[in-house]
Amino acid sequence: MPQTLVEKIAQKYAVGLPAGHEVHAGDFLSISPLHCMTHDNTDAVIPKFKSIGAKKVHNPRQPVFALDHDIQNKSAENLAKYAKIEAFAREHGIDFYPAGRGIGHQIMLEEGYALPGAFVVASDSHSNIYGGLGALGTPVVRTDAAAIWATGRTWWQVPEIVKVTLTGRLTNGASGKDVIISLIGTFKNDDVLNCCLEFAGPGVATLTMEERFAISNMTTEWGALAAIFPYDDVTRQYLLERADVMRRRGDREPRLTPEKIRQLESELPTADPGAFYAKEIEFDLGTVSPYLAGPNEVKAIAAARELEAKNVRIDKAFLMSCVNGRLQDFAAAAEVLRGQKIAPHVKLYVAAASSEVEAQAKERGYWSALADAGATFLPAGCGACIGLGEGVLTDGEVGISATNRNFDGRMGSRKSQVYLASPAVVAASAVAGKIAALKPAAATTPKPTGAVKANPRPAAGAAKVEILPGFPLQVAGELLFVPKDNMNTDGIYGKEYTYKTLPPEEMGKVAMANYDPEFQKIARQGDILVGGYNFGSGSSREQAATSLKFRGLQLVVAGSFSQTYSRNAYNNGYICIECPALENDLRAAFTAGCKDGQAAPRTIRTGWQTTIDFTRSQIRVQSAGGPERIYSFPALGPVAQELVVKGGFEAVIRDQLSRMA
Repeated sequence: MPQTLVEKIAQKYAVGLPAGHEVHAGDFLSISPLHCMTHDNTDAVIPKFKSIGAKKVHNPRQPVFALDHDIQNKSAENLAKYAKIEAFAREHGIDFYPAGRGIGHQIMLEEGYALPGAFVVASDSHSNIYGGLGALGTPVVRTDAAAIWATGRTWWQVPEIVKVTLTGRLTNGASGKDVIISLIGTFKNDDVLNCCLEFAGPGVATLTMEERFAISNMTTEWGALAAIFPYDDVTRQYLLERADVMRRRGDREPRLTPEKIRQLESELPTADPGAFYAKEIEFDLGTVSPYLAGPNEVKAIAAARELEAKNVRIDKAFLMSCVNGRLQDFAAAAEVLRGQKIAPHVKLYVAAASSEVEAQAKERGYWSALADAGATFLPAGCGACIGLGEGVLTDGEVGISATNRNFDGRMGSRKSQVYLASPAVVAASAVAGKIAALKPAAATTPKPTGAVKANPRPAAGAAKVEILPGFPLQVAGELLFVPKDNMNTDGIYGKEYTYKTLPPEEMGKVAMANYDPEFQKIARQGDILVGGYNFGSGSSREQAATSLKFRGLQLVVAGSFSQTYSRNAYNNGYICIECPALENDLRAAFTAGCKDGQAAPRTIRTGWQTTIDFTRSQIRVQSAGGPERIYSFPALGPVAQELVVKGGFEAVIRDQLSRMA
């Protein structure tokens, strides 16, 4: 069967695949990424690394440490934390970038750690940015990072893959930031949630590398787990320029040289013709104009000229972050600000994505243009983007920001408001003292134009799956249906219990109580829970998975899962299966009759007796008086089975370490 680009990269970096196995969406893999970046959270990974019994780093060339989040914090406690991270890096021979060098993601791009066709991860949600360079970049949790340090690998389930075809070209002052804001606001019905995106089409060649970085970075806010642009002449030129920087710098072992780039090009994977995509999106870049997202909601978008007419007064403006802290961003802002002054009541905060970007901006005169306009400069790093350091928003303040997130409290007070915009619009607004459009503004604002199509998955043969000793061949029980999409982790395991240490039995007794107070009376030991789409959304609390396990529910089936939830479940040895066809049939059978505003019961005993056959990846369901129905689900191969048999990921890591000793 033809493979997508994501599937081919995953195949290349997978470890221990059975002979002849072809990787496709849904597969559980053991993955050895090219690199794994951690930032200030390295301090939390170190004790996790030690607690699993690791004594040395498996491959010191694989991890990268970059201090970037809380770099303005000069307290003794924070400085000690930074010193501890640096000492650990020196002890194990790991590449280390100190506070002030820049944001870790930018360093990964500048210094040749993220490469086209490579699988690169970071313990940070904006790892998607590496896809701008053609890498499969995706976030991992801290346990994964510790596992990669200790064994060189972690596990990954290949998500559904969506193809995004770009046509046309940008006009009217539109930028890469406007593209991703428009995509998020246009396709806002969870169209790409927990998916990997592959960008394609003639519009790609019209985008600069920095525009690609901005788009891929904020696919995180769109809900995607990764987003890859294809390799082309624009990518090649960027790599050659980075190689030249390393040559002129005199690097002893440069990660990029013209020869290495030619070698890389000879090995680049590409998507096969006819590869299956769960969805296909088409989007016309020519319909993009300057747009803003907000306040405090990335899916709520409006044209800059529309908001200008509403006279939205601002207090602070921000030019910074891993999405818009690069040279092209400061060039656009400087063009707007040159010869202008920031409004007296506005503070404009500026921070480059890296010290190298800052030096280049100074050399080209962008920094002086910003300074003359009245900007306040901060060190290269994250800072106010995540509500740390100088410039954070206070109660009642309104900010316009070239950063990537604007949920409540992200940049300071929960009683502040944040709009996201391109660097040029941020600069124009700082001068106007209110949200402002670029001048001259177009007479009309085109509406972003695109379409999405879902593709039915081709029927696959029921290939027999080999079962590891200790893993069940089959599981049988009655289906217990909770007909709710976006089931939040707080509904599954309430916040009032999250920070209490409860024994397993007590955790099981409060499972689902916030969702349905009657759940505990309705549920029975041995039931198979079936949920809606995006089950386990919200926070990353592990108890939302383990409490169901402790309640005696054998496993969870859902239309789809939050990626964080399913990862937490398998990390604790608990099975989650995606089967949208079964969820759809249950919904039709038990909620379709609810009319005139009548709500369906929150928890439904279906009476449907079910056998889940893991050897054939099938769910066989027998309803009262009806024919047997058979549903397929992605096979649980040896990686998923081992997680369940050993009781979770940490036990798997310890076993790997014992075999490596």
